[in-house]
Amino acid sequence: MASIARCLRAARPSTLSRFAQTTPRTRSNWQPASLRAFSASPIRDIRKYTKDHEWIDLSADKTSGVIGISDYAAEELGDVVYVELPEEGKEVSAGDAIGAVESVKSAADINAPVACKVTAINLVLEEKPGMINQVPEDDSHGGGWIAKVQVGEQGVSDFEALMDLEEYKEFTDSEKH
Repeated sequence: MASIARCLRAARPSTLSRFAQTTPRTRSNWQPASLRAFSASPIRDIRKYTKDHEWIDLSADKTSGVIGISDYAAEELGDVVYVELPEEGKEVSAGDAIGAVESVKSAADINAPVACKVTAINLVLEEKPGMINQVPEDDSHGGGWIAKVQVGEQGVSDFEALMDLEEYKEFTDSEKH
């Protein structure tokens, strides 16, 4: 133990100043070739909607996704007071109920937009169900997403049949009239 302590003893200041005088200082001419912008955000997921006002963001490799309810649905429901979340590990087909939302106006089932397996749920919604009203289409940590899912071949096939944003807007505009 004593030998470790001796090795870790600080050098005397006079020794350090002599070393600094004898060591020539060279200036490095190295400069970075160019500056690159760096972003940690993932490649944008592909989002599609159902006629029941759920959305799914499918990853670029089409193996995983995030499910939630649309802005339109959140607005129509009013203030959400309770969210029933799906069970992790649950396998469902497209159209199967995976949860429910209750608001001061009404209650509605949350249906799986595609065949999938639930891999994670948004536990924040148990404590703060109103988060769905604030950011219903946000799939970040503090967002109103419902579940993260794993998608297989059938799920990818179901996904292709869903509406993109423009089709969904046309659909909701026709529902309003």
